[in-house]
Amino acid sequence: MGRNTRKRRSPLAVRAVAASAALAIGGGGLVWANFYASAHEKTGAQNQTKAAAAQVATIDCPDVGQKLTKVPRKARKAVALELSKLDQQVTDAYKRLADTRQAQAGDASYVDNAILSPLKSKRAATIDRININIRNSGGQAGQADQLAGCTGVPAEQPEVVDGNGNGNQNNGGNQNNNGGNQNNDGQDQNNDGQDQGNDGQDQGDDGQDAGNGGQAGNGPVAADFQDITQVQPNGGPQGVNGNGLPANGDSGSTGTFTTACGTNENENRNSDNVIVAPGVSNGAQHQHDYVGNQANNAFASDEDLANGNTTCQNQGDKSSYFWPVLRVQDGQNDIDANAPGGGQDGNVGTIIQASQAELKFVGNKTSDVVAMPTALRIITGDAKAFVNGLNNANTNWSCTGFEDRQLTDKFPICPEGSSVVRTSFFQSCWDGQNIDSANHRTHVDFVEQDGSCSNGFQAIPQLQVRLVYDVAAPQINNGQVVNPFAVDSFPDQLHKPITDHNDFINFFDQNTMNQMVQCINSGQNCQ
Repeated sequence: MGRNTRKRRSPLAVRAVAASAALAIGGGGLVWANFYASAHEKTGAQNQTKAAAAQVATIDCPDVGQKLTKVPRKARKAVALELSKLDQQVTDAYKRLADTRQAQAGDASYVDNAILSPLKSKRAATIDRININIRNSGGQAGQADQLAGCTGVPAEQPEVVDGNGNGNQNNGGNQNNNGGNQNNDGQDQNNDGQDQGNDGQDQGDDGQDAGNGGQAGNGPVAADFQDITQVQPNGGPQGVNGNGLPANGDSGSTGTFTTACGTNENENRNSDNVIVAPGVSNGAQHQHDYVGNQANNAFASDEDLANGNTTCQNQGDKSSYFWPVLRVQDGQNDIDANAPGGGQDGNVGTIIQASQAELKFVGNKTSDVVAMPTALRIITGDAKAFVNGLNNANTNWSCTGFEDRQLTDKFPICPEGSSVVRTSFFQSCWDGQNIDSANHRTHVDFVEQDGSCSNGFQAIPQLQVRLVYDVAAPQINNGQVVNPFAVDSFPDQLHKPITDHNDFINFFDQNTMNQMVQCINSGQNCQ
């Protein structure tokens, strides 16, 4: 079960060349600003000022939400609200960091005294309220002072990216932040050649920056893309580090159950996430496409979802299937250009509707499956994987005609006539008791390499989601990506492909669920 207890690794890469703010999320994460002054500054005094102002480019705070593994159910909504306040506190601290560069240049202790110390006090008070809610609901609270402190992370030098999207690797050394992130473990910060900004180059295009459709350094960049034809066949979707392996095979329960719920023709979208942030509007800070249940928003109760309408052809399936939207950063304004979760959170450009959305449930190669309980919630992948590391990441990117070649940390550049494919294989081992858990991870697990479930967990049908998008391949010119597509993300995740994720809430009626289990266990293919 270790894979579901998220251990926060050091960031894969945090570049000071990012020209726009990335906001903190989940009570923790990274925020940064571009502290590099204009390339036209050449005097020694100017460079000294620039260097001093660049000493702290990042605020790094412990991810409080993932530390809370035992929150009583009746306290979870109140705790989610307090976590959203932690988000805002770090965002406000970032803004102060970005707006006080001159003061920082003249006072080496400014960041500690004027930004980090007040932030710690605010976070401690908020975490105290979280602990009070937990104690009042019969739970055991943690220590606020262990999670309240944040640290300033120094800027790294910009990276040079060549015309093929290849960047120099900046290994950056060991960045143990001495207590701000309690799980950093001093891991080495290999940036995998990914440049996080546009190196200050203004590409014109009606004021748009670096061909990123107004993202202004908020990603993605050329190094985030790879020509699928140059990828060696690697066996199809396998997820990341054992997360997202296919549960089915030629033995055990070999049947399938397919449900057809459309491609969100209704354009039902919001930036909520009722699983991780119930009762918090814009809790996701990025837009989701919803198919199936049409009643899903931050304030939906299980009763609301059970009584909601569904887009599924089989009306016995009122389950909610949702994932972050895909956009082309083309400089155009979609309907959410000025809204939370859209332009206000750095998600801009034209939303692309999937041309296909295949939802299939499969069995387990070592055993029969049991029915999923009503209202079971499963999140697969990690929307914060760029900051948190790969422990919960589960991504597969490919192209039609090339699905034996999968990418996890790159978006694919598909040849003419081929479409982009996103695939998610969900956790399919259940603890047999809970429909959710405090960190939304530990009640379910991925299968082991041999397809079995560990720790006494039971095999349930595995949801496999395959999304296809007819989207033009981006162009990479002089190391800059033009009109890229990207998955919506939390602002500080820079629209990295590794942050892709998928969500499911089970609201099959009992008769349909029983039919699914019978079909899978008897080797039938049903729909």
